[in-house]
Amino acid sequence: MAKKKASAGDSKAAAKAAKKAKAAQKIERKETKKKSKSKDEEEDDQDLEAILDGMRREWEAAHKVTEELVEGPPSRRANATFTPCPSGNFIWSIGGEYFSDDGKAHFYNDVFRYSPEKDEWRKFVSPTCPGPRSAHAVVASPAGGGKLFLFGGEFSSLHQNSFHHYRDFWCFDISTHMWDRIETKVRPSARSGHRMAMWKHFIVLFGGFYDPGIRTNYLNDLWLFDTQEYKWKQFEFKDNDRKPSPRSGFSFLPSVDGILLHGGYCKEYVKGSRPVGVMLDDTWFLRLTLNTPTEGEPPPEPLTLKWERRKRPTTAYAPSLRSGCTMALWPAKNMGILFGGVTDEDISEETMESVFHNDLYGYQMTGNGRWVSMTLKRPKKKGQVKGKKPAPTKPVYEDVDEDENDRYGSDEGDADEDGKKLSVITKPNTPPPAPEPEIDPDDPNLTIPIPRYNAMLAVLRNTLYIYGGIFERGSREYTLDDFYALSLDKLDKYVCLKDSGVVISAEAEESSEDDEDDDDDGDDDGESTLAPDSVLSPTSTVYSGDDDENLAVIEEEDAEIVKVVDDMKSLRSQAAEFMGVARDAARSVEDTLSTPLPGETLAMFYARSREYWAGKAHGISDNRGKMLRRDGFALASERYEAYKPVLEEVEKILAEAGLDEEEIRKGAAAGAAGPSAQNRNRR
Repeated sequence: MAKKKASAGDSKAAAKAAKKAKAAQKIERKETKKKSKSKDEEEDDQDLEAILDGMRREWEAAHKVTEELVEGPPSRRANATFTPCPSGNFIWSIGGEYFSDDGKAHFYNDVFRYSPEKDEWRKFVSPTCPGPRSAHAVVASPAGGGKLFLFGGEFSSLHQNSFHHYRDFWCFDISTHMWDRIETKVRPSARSGHRMAMWKHFIVLFGGFYDPGIRTNYLNDLWLFDTQEYKWKQFEFKDNDRKPSPRSGFSFLPSVDGILLHGGYCKEYVKGSRPVGVMLDDTWFLRLTLNTPTEGEPPPEPLTLKWERRKRPTTAYAPSLRSGCTMALWPAKNMGILFGGVTDEDISEETMESVFHNDLYGYQMTGNGRWVSMTLKRPKKKGQVKGKKPAPTKPVYEDVDEDENDRYGSDEGDADEDGKKLSVITKPNTPPPAPEPEIDPDDPNLTIPIPRYNAMLAVLRNTLYIYGGIFERGSREYTLDDFYALSLDKLDKYVCLKDSGVVISAEAEESSEDDEDDDDDGDDDGESTLAPDSVLSPTSTVYSGDDDENLAVIEEEDAEIVKVVDDMKSLRSQAAEFMGVARDAARSVEDTLSTPLPGETLAMFYARSREYWAGKAHGISDNRGKMLRRDGFALASERYEAYKPVLEEVEKILAEAGLDEEEIRKGAAAGAAGPSAQNRNRR
């Protein structure tokens, strides 16, 4: 009995111990499981942080922006954009193209920023950015610290075997220097040569062209992009509404009440005939009105748009017909500033005669708009009284014998009534007057950049900046890379911030843009190579070729021109030499404008050179307006009369060759422009 009780007690104690051990194992398992779970969670958290860090590093690597201080402006290029910064005193240059001598096309997508205070350029490169392009459009907005919006443009392969138009839309954040592509279902079609303007929070896009390879299609559609809603919308006009014709390469400037459009270029396609380039000089104003919603009525369209064609109240200071001229906005004066351009005339299917410009114009956008003079002001000479000209020195006439004539080197004089010779003499005790210099070193016109078209313009505060452009001589095209500044409120002179590295040959065919040795040895082999500052200088007169085939250099003063003409061997030889010079491709723009041509009447001559003679008159006369134009016409008449005998003889030679009067006049109109080749940049 006692044994049974002891066995039951042991069994009970064993069961209790087993239960206790089981509970201990359960607790141990829980602790182990808890510890294991914490470790896994910790490892999981660590993995997630590593993943996020890796993703952040990959994103930064893909969006890393490099900033580099570079020397001078961007490399030589054309059809880039040149945009004033909306949030600082900078200029932004984006993209562009360059066609090298070997016929290869190079397109860029780099971003440059110019700082006038430091006179420095910085280059920004980011992996995420628009593709290389030219002839695109960029507009600036001050919202969000400053942004640049880019649309469209064109690109071609290296050998131009394939051609592409863009229709992508990008935003450049000025504060972060990063690009962001804006994707929308509705957007304008692909195009180049269009323009955009910022009006309040709307981007307005107009025109451009699209070239699928068969023919160039010019556009005149108008699109609005709302930067608050990030939506594109095309504005449709009624059929009977007036609106500008299709075009590209025009000026498009915003103002308080709307946007100004001026000029442009297009091609006319007539069945059975070759396409003809058309230069446009009409001016339009797109009036924009914000519509406010009325309570209880459906919301109206956000904007009302209407095109208004502007008439010219006067053509006194209006630019001549041209394309490729650039107009920048001068916000302080609500004025457009226009520079340069090219005037073309299609002579045949393979020939286009062109004259290039380097003149400056202002357009006041208020009211009905008007063109104003932007002529450089001459510095006032010391001791010169305003409004008074120095009194001319009267020559001293005295009776002299032949010995006195020999002594003072004058054997030509007028005779008085008794037949006694009269000579202009200088007395021995009076020093001879110092000859006046032919070129005034203080003449601000000497600082004007050489003629060009498609120059890049921007106005910061009261300063105009001009970069690059295109110039042609003969069949050669030169992409310029010089950089100028002009104080618009002073109009004293152009300041060259960077000389052009382009060497322009005086010969039409024998030249090289990249050969820097031409300046050193060009004169040794009979060729004349001109430095950029001297090519087409506003006061230079240049002839090239053999001396036996050309006239001597003709000075500006009419009396000297008459003397040169009188000293020639015969009128027929003069005419033959004149014809050789008139055909010379290396003639300067000044010489082209200041020389009448065979078959050209005085009215025709003055019509094409009116601006040149107005500038000449401005330098020697205090008159302005109508009186200044009258002075210019008088100078043109004197020049025309000086050449008239030679021109009449040239017309006889041409008539003997079988040309009638109409053909001679057409030749005069063609010769006034100067030779050039068909150029894709005209689009």
